[in-house]
Amino acid sequence: MLYHLLYPLHTEFSVFYVFKFITFRTIYAAITALLISFLLGPWLIRTLSRLQIGQSIRKVGPESHFKKEGTPTMGGTLILLAIVLPVLLWADLNNIYVWITLLVTVGFGAVGFIDDYRKVKRKSSDGLSARGKMFWLLLVSTAAAALLYIYPSFDTTLAFPFFKGLRPELGLLYVPFIVLVVVGSGNAVNLTDGLDGLAIGPMIIASATYLLFAYVAGNAKLAAYLQISSVQGAGELAIVCGAMVGAGLGFLWFNTYPAQVFMGDVGSLSLGGALGTIAVITKQELVLVIVGGIFVVEALSVIAQVTSFRLWGKRIFRMAPIHHHFELKGWPEPKIIVRFWIISIILALIALSTLKLR
Repeated sequence: MLYHLLYPLHTEFSVFYVFKFITFRTIYAAITALLISFLLGPWLIRTLSRLQIGQSIRKVGPESHFKKEGTPTMGGTLILLAIVLPVLLWADLNNIYVWITLLVTVGFGAVGFIDDYRKVKRKSSDGLSARGKMFWLLLVSTAAAALLYIYPSFDTTLAFPFFKGLRPELGLLYVPFIVLVVVGSGNAVNLTDGLDGLAIGPMIIASATYLLFAYVAGNAKLAAYLQISSVQGAGELAIVCGAMVGAGLGFLWFNTYPAQVFMGDVGSLSLGGALGTIAVITKQELVLVIVGGIFVVEALSVIAQVTSFRLWGKRIFRMAPIHHHFELKGWPEPKIIVRFWIISIILALIALSTLKLR
């Protein structure tokens, strides 16, 4: 909105020419998101507490979590506001990729909101049924995938990290592939959100990484130099990523151990869905496995645990997702969180190295 209102004035006042630059608007989208979080966060926490919108804890979980019963949840609504409003203010709203990313972010957030609301209303850890939740996530992601597929300039080849010449054409198969990436990303982040600050830390790191990927993919000269896919218009997604970084940092202020508020599914699903969508648009889908390695391991630990128990009646981990396994081994919660953040930073650096190692 500010871009459309102020940039046209650059012909009269040269100072407004700065709105042309994605870097400038990305920085201020992040700052705006941070300010929204800081300004609205305390009010939201008080409101959630007054309305008794508190977290219900499963009694089969680690005993250290029982004391967290009643901590305000659905704090992800703050994350959503802190992403959507800055994007609407600073991004080029004529860009189709911005709107598709917002569609997934808000759509997944809405599914998470309903799930969280049902948990609070029933005062249990059971919200939407797994089948019902998956139906709506598939519906939103399929709509986004279809919009990308029919968009004339969108490329349906799949780029492999470390291999500049390996780009198979998926054609119509790219649609279910997009759905798999977006839904998988949303659910993986959702599974990681089990400790104070555990999910939002790696999410900030991943968003910052894809901020760079989006900027490079949207710059034809840089993309050609690095021999990666050039995606005209993808640079505007750097603004979305900037807002995600700012919103994440602002939320972490209140979510760090011991948490004053939990994000709930409304936050984790929307963030994961947004990250998956940006990975697809920037043609860095497979790199997401590296960037979001923590999320991938958390999801795989659940799959492995369930599969092993159903087939052989044995558990691989003391409890899944894997962060609970380390809790039950006696690791203090802050140690698990910080070590997972460190691993996320290392993985992000490896992912960025794929820009040159080809």
